[in-house]
Amino acid sequence: MPNGPMDSARISSDSAHFAMPSKSRFFLELLLAIIVIRIPFISVPFKWLESYFHELSHGIATVLTAGSVSHIQLFPNGAGLCYSQGGWPIIIAFCGYFGAALWGYLIYNLATWQRAIRVSFACLAALVALTILLWARDLLTIVILSSLVLLLLLPLKLSHVSLLAATLRVVAMMIMLNALASPLVLLGLSGRGDAVALAQMTWIPAWIWVAIWLAFSLWMLYLCWQRVLRHAAKSKSTKL
Repeated sequence: MPNGPMDSARISSDSAHFAMPSKSRFFLELLLAIIVIRIPFISVPFKWLESYFHELSHGIATVLTAGSVSHIQLFPNGAGLCYSQGGWPIIIAFCGYFGAALWGYLIYNLATWQRAIRVSFACLAALVALTILLWARDLLTIVILSSLVLLLLLPLKLSHVSLLAATLRVVAMMIMLNALASPLVLLGLSGRGDAVALAQMTWIPAWIWVAIWLAFSLWMLYLCWQRVLRHAAKSKSTKL
């Protein structure tokens, strides 16, 4: 237990910096994320969010490999396309599902930084708004992306930081879960999708690329769990 006022102040200060869930709360939030992405209509905006980060990752990979992005296109069913020229096709094709899972993990980490919760929501909304200006060309994509901006700004009306943090953590988990589920759809598509494109470019079977994406998404969720465990162990040792 704390030895005095200084120890108590230090524990309070450490807690003020983090919005880390307990181990049981982690699984409750994961369960909530699983339930929400399976509810018709309600799950649609979160599928759009995963699709957005998927296409954004294609776009970023294109730019980083010296290519150029013409525009991105999103559809109501959660599908999307990134129209680009140049760049390294293998990296670009791989980074869609890889990037979506990575974005989910990064957002989860932001959701554990209590003092930056509101800034995180605002920055994510600004990122989507910037994408509208740079890469959205058709009305449907603009409407979908504008809906995502509102989705990210609405939680800012919540007064409790802890509730904001929990909301952002659940959103991050839904992005990772959608990134985990989406590649499985590719197995039922004949001659289409990122996995098929990679198979044609590398001679590595499409199912192996799907397996890599699945494993990476699971790893991102596991790293979130490990972060919770480390914080719980640190908090316990601090209080002794």
